[in-house]
Amino acid sequence: MKTTTTQHGNKFSSFFCSLFGHHYTVSKKVTQHIKEYKCIHCQKQVTTDVSGKLSALTPQMQEINSTLEDMYRKRKSRVVHQVA
Repeated sequence: MKTTTTQHGNKFSSFFCSLFGHHYTVSKKVTQHIKEYKCIHCQKQVTTDVSGKLSALTPQMQEINSTLEDMYRKRKSRVVHQVA
């Protein structure tokens, strides 16, 4: 059986998600409040935006999340060292 894949997985999975909705799991924790999610069926990736809503994970959003993660990690390590 030949399966056709799209940018978000195969056609059956995309159809399943369009009928019943996506089933997102956390794929990466950027900060305590911002996370990246991935649908287990169609592999669509989303992230939380400024207002806390889910938005598509574009290359620009990936770069923003990466920079934010670096800043958050550096700040968190600096605060721990100052307390000690």
